[in-house]
Amino acid sequence: MESQKVTKSAQQVHGRWYRDACGMAFAMELVGERWTLPIVRELMLGPLRFSDLKASLPGLSAKVLTERLSGMELSGVLTRRRLPPPTPVQLFELTEWGLALEPSIQELGRWAAMSPAHNPQLPMTPVAFMLSLRTMLDPVAARSLDVRADFSIGGEDFVADLADGAMPVRRATTICDGAIGFAADTPLPLLRVFYGKQPLAEAEAAGVQISGDRDLACRFAALFGLPPKMG
Repeated sequence: MESQKVTKSAQQVHGRWYRDACGMAFAMELVGERWTLPIVRELMLGPLRFSDLKASLPGLSAKVLTERLSGMELSGVLTRRRLPPPTPVQLFELTEWGLALEPSIQELGRWAAMSPAHNPQLPMTPVAFMLSLRTMLDPVAARSLDVRADFSIGGEDFVADLADGAMPVRRATTICDGAIGFAADTPLPLLRVFYGKQPLAEAEAAGVQISGDRDLACRFAALFGLPPKMG
């Protein structure tokens, strides 16, 4: 019954804006409204509560967030579930189809970073930073290094497992004692390390905490880079 409901809803969406059979046009009808893709981004590393989403996207009103979550649920991009007692919290999480958006989000991010107008000094959420690492990893160079890296950013913890040129990232309830670790109050100081190639000593003087093998940390940070500017 749920599958029929989602399918019917998706059919109702298709054509509402563009009257166009193109898959790209349909994709924009599904996730092209303001705030929809940032919500998808924040859920990409695991389920979150309504309050968590609202805190991650402070420019988004509770009313619009409610509307976007409802629309995304009807179209099949996300689902909601309630944890059992004693913590009956409602969580929002991407469906398998919703998670399949990550390659598209990565390509959009890589394309946008080529613009001379891209401003990396603007605020960024911890999840956005971690997904940027997955996007900007050099897969060829990464094959020379296997390592687990822990990240603590603004009170949120993540684990990145680099192996065979790929780097899955997951949320962590506690830091998992990887070979190397990076911690900062906001993503900006880490952006300077991974994309600005700031020396580790300078980064530490600016408040970044680095743990574990320093040579390994340097080699790891060197695997990431922004694409050249175009346009």
